[in-house]
Amino acid sequence: MPRRRQSHEPGHRRKFLVLADDTPECDRALYYAARRAARTGGAVVLLAVLQLEEAPSQWLGVADLMRAEATDKAEARLDLLSARAEGIAGVDTERVVREGTVADQILAVIEEDEDIAILVLAAGTGKEGPGPLIASLAKGMWASLPVPVTLVPGALSDSEIDALA
Repeated sequence: MPRRRQSHEPGHRRKFLVLADDTPECDRALYYAARRAARTGGAVVLLAVLQLEEAPSQWLGVADLMRAEATDKAEARLDLLSARAEGIAGVDTERVVREGTVADQILAVIEEDEDIAILVLAAGTGKEGPGPLIASLAKGMWASLPVPVTLVPGALSDSEIDALA
């Protein structure tokens, strides 16, 4: 059974979880989450997931190098996104770097942090659809997700998100 959310209890605050990746929709999710966090006295948790499926099959030194390079790239991305959230709304960010599948790591981070109250994702705007993560949600893959999911249309502008958030 999932842990009870604590975001409204004394000493806690609501956190918005955003998947930190290189997609354009990541910026839309971050923008929305930062605005909502600012308006509700919350914070943003940025999750970068290293997907290193081929690393275990490599020589030990090569696998370690692959992991180190992926971690450095993720940390650099988190630096940019943290600065962006600060610039958007002056909100605090927490940074989490994990290795594994995106879905598994999202679920693990939510389970470990009882202040995470909302997962914020943005839909892709391309012909290939809303994106694999949102498609998996639509198929009911995460029926047991312990927090609501906010889906931000990827084509919304900053001013349109400001009006909503």
